[in-house]
Amino acid sequence: MDKRKRVPVAKQKPGERVKNFNEVSLGYSETEARQEASRCLQCKKAACIQGCPVGINIPEFIRFIREGQPRQSFKSLYQKNVLPAICGRVCPQETQCEQLCVLGKKGEPVAIGRLERFAADWAREHGHSVGFKGLTSDQVEGKVAVVGSGPAGLTCAAELANGGVSVTIFESLHRPGGVLVYGIPEFRLPKSIVTYEVDQLKKAGVEIVTDVVVGKTLTIPDLFRLGYQSVFVASGAGLPSFLRIPGENLLRVYSANEFLTRVNLMGAFRFPEADTPVDIGRRVAVIGGGNVAMDAARCSLRLSADEVWVLYRRTEEELPARLEEYENAKEEGIIFQFLVSPVEILGNADGYVTGVKVLRNQLGEPDESGRRRPVPVAGSETVFNFDTVIVAIGQNPNPIILLSFPQLKTGKNGIIEVDPETGATSVPGVFAGGDVSTGAATVISAMGAGKRAAKSIIEYLKLRQKGNR
Repeated sequence: MDKRKRVPVAKQKPGERVKNFNEVSLGYSETEARQEASRCLQCKKAACIQGCPVGINIPEFIRFIREGQPRQSFKSLYQKNVLPAICGRVCPQETQCEQLCVLGKKGEPVAIGRLERFAADWAREHGHSVGFKGLTSDQVEGKVAVVGSGPAGLTCAAELANGGVSVTIFESLHRPGGVLVYGIPEFRLPKSIVTYEVDQLKKAGVEIVTDVVVGKTLTIPDLFRLGYQSVFVASGAGLPSFLRIPGENLLRVYSANEFLTRVNLMGAFRFPEADTPVDIGRRVAVIGGGNVAMDAARCSLRLSADEVWVLYRRTEEELPARLEEYENAKEEGIIFQFLVSPVEILGNADGYVTGVKVLRNQLGEPDESGRRRPVPVAGSETVFNFDTVIVAIGQNPNPIILLSFPQLKTGKNGIIEVDPETGATSVPGVFAGGDVSTGAATVISAMGAGKRAAKSIIEYLKLRQKGNR
C-alpha cells in the first residue's frame, strides 16, 4: 500500500447512479477504514484539530478505528460533534481539517471525513448511542426556545439538553432538519440518517414542534411570554437571490431553493409515488457554481433531463463547489460552460423558457472575495437553447422574524449581527447562529456557532438563576 495515497472509496457507477437517488458514495468497509486510519501520523500537535470548527479530537477518533475499536471512535467523535454521520458526508473537509494534515504536503491527506462517516455509520448500524448525560448538580433552571432545526439549531439544542436545560425547537416546515432535509439531495445525504440524528435528540428530551413559523405563528416576544428565558435564532438562509434580468418570471424558471425543496422535502424524486412532480423539460441550465448548483444539476439529470448545463461566470479554477461534487457531476455527464454571464432568459408566446442569452467573460482584477472579477466581453452575446433555468447564486436570511421583531440589529443582506464568540445579539436573552448570522455557509460552521451559543446561553441562564435567588 502506498502510504502517500488514500484508500479509495467505492461509488455507484455513473451510468447507474444517474437513474436513481441512492447514495453515490458507498463508504469504507471496516477493513478499508482501518487501512486508511493507519496512514494517520498521530501528530502530537495535530494541526487538523485547528481546522475543525467544532474541535473534534481527530487523531484520537482515528486511532480507535486503527485499533479496531469503532465504538470508542464514535464515542470520541460524539463528545464534540452530535451529527457525525452528516458531517462525514457533506462537510468540506478538504478546506478545513484535511487541508492542515501533514501528509498533504507530500501526498494525499488522511481521509478524515470518510473515517468520520465510517465510525458514525458503524455506531448507528450496531445500535450504539452515547446518549446525553445532563447535569447531576448545579442544575440550570429555565427553558430555551430554538428557532429552526437545521445544523445550528440541532447542535445548540443537543448541547443545551446535555447541560440539563429544557429545550423546545420550533421548525417552520412539516419535517425537522432544515437544510439537511430540504436542501441536500438523497444521493448525498440519505434522509434516514437525518431522521435518526433528530430521534436521538427527542430521546434526550428535546421537544420539536413543526409547522410553526416564528415571526408569523409566534413572535420572539410571544416565546418570552410563554415562559422561555432565552431564544436561539437558527432559521438559516432560505431567501433565494435572483439575477434580476429580463425573463426571470417565465415558466420553468426556478430558484434552486424552491427546486431542491420540491425534490428533497416534497418527494418529487419519488413521483408518481409522491404527488409533487417538478416540470423541468429536456434541457436544463443551472446558473451558479457552488454546491447548491451541483445539487440542482445532478437532481435534474436524475429527473430524466436529457442534457444539463452549468453556466458559471468565472473559470473552473474559481469554482466554489467542493471538488468531490464537481468531479461527480462531470462523471455523470453534466456540461460545464465557464466564463459566461446570463443577461436575459428567453421565452415563447406561451410564457415558457426557450433559452438563455449570455455574454462571454474574461477575468479582470480580484474583487472583494479575492477572486478575479468576471468582465463581460463586448459583442460576445451567445444564445443557448434550454427548457428550464435554475438560479443557484446564493441565499440570504428570510426577513419574516426581523419584520416582527425589528429590535434585532442586522447587517448586510439582513443577517443578524452577533458576537462571534457567544452568539449574543443586540437583544438580551436572544442569541443567533448559523446562516442567519453569516449568510449561506457550511454545515459544520453552523454547528460550531450552535455549540458556542449553547455555552453562552447556559451561562446566561445561570446568571439569571443567581440573580433571582
